[in-house]
Amino acid sequence: MATPADQRLLELLDLWLRSLELHLEYTSLDDASYAKIQAWPPHQRPGRWILDLARQKTLALRTQVEERIKMGDAKFAEALETMVFLANLVGLQHIERFIPLAQAEREIAPTPAPAEPAAPAGMSSTSTPAAPAKAEPTASPSGATATREMPQFVAERPKPARATARTAAKAAGKPAAMPAPVAKPTVPATPVLAQSIATKPELSPREQVIADADRLLQWGRKWYELAELIARMADRPPLPEVRRILKEHKAALDKNAGAT
Repeated sequence: MATPADQRLLELLDLWLRSLELHLEYTSLDDASYAKIQAWPPHQRPGRWILDLARQKTLALRTQVEERIKMGDAKFAEALETMVFLANLVGLQHIERFIPLAQAEREIAPTPAPAEPAAPAGMSSTSTPAAPAKAEPTASPSGATATREMPQFVAERPKPARATARTAAKAAGKPAAMPAPVAKPTVPATPVLAQSIATKPELSPREQVIADADRLLQWGRKWYELAELIARMADRPPLPEVRRILKEHKAALDKNAGAT
C-alpha cells in the first residue's frame, strides 16, 4: 500500500513529466517566443538532448518508486524526499543550467501585432502625399538692384586660460607637486591547466570537460561531484563520456589542484 510519502513523490514525478513534455514542445520556438511563453525565472534555455535525458531519468525513477511500493518499502520515498530537500538547500549553488517548471495553465498567449492605420478617403494605399509647394520669394522694397547690407560679425572674446596646479605653482615660484601614481589592478591567478586550455581559440568537448573539472576542483568540489555537475552544463558530452575523460586525466587534474 502506498504511503503518503509515496503519493507525494509520485505526484511530483508526474508534475515533472508534464513539464518536460511542454519543454519538448517549446523546442520549436525561437528564443524571443520561448522567453514570452511563460514567466520563467532566470535560467539558460535547456537543449533538446538534456530534455530527453531528464525525461528518461524521470521515467526510470518513477518505475523504481512503483517497484518499491509493491515490495512494501516505506523508507525509499522518504529518503528521496530528504535528498531532494538537501540538494535544494545545500548542494545546488550558483547553478543556472536547470529546467524550470512549465505548466500548461500558466502559458502566456502571444499578443497580436498592431494593425496598420487605414488610409483616408480619396487616397489609395500606394499613393504618396503630395510635396508641399515652395514659398515664392518676396520682392525687396527697393527693387532688384538694391544692395544687401553685409552682416556684422561680433568679435569672439578670448577665453581666459584655466589655472592649473602647475601654472599656479610656477607663478608662486614653488615646484609643482607630482600627481600620485595610479595603482595597477591586480589580476587574479588562474589555474595552470585551465589557463593553458583557455588560451586556445576553440575548445573541443574533451578540453572543455578538463577545464570545467579543473575550475570546479579549485572551487572546492569533490571528485565524485564533478561528472554529474559537468554533464548538466550546456553543450557538454553525456555523463558516461564525461566520466571516461575525467578518469583519463585524473592524475593531471590532481597534480594541478595540489599545485594551486
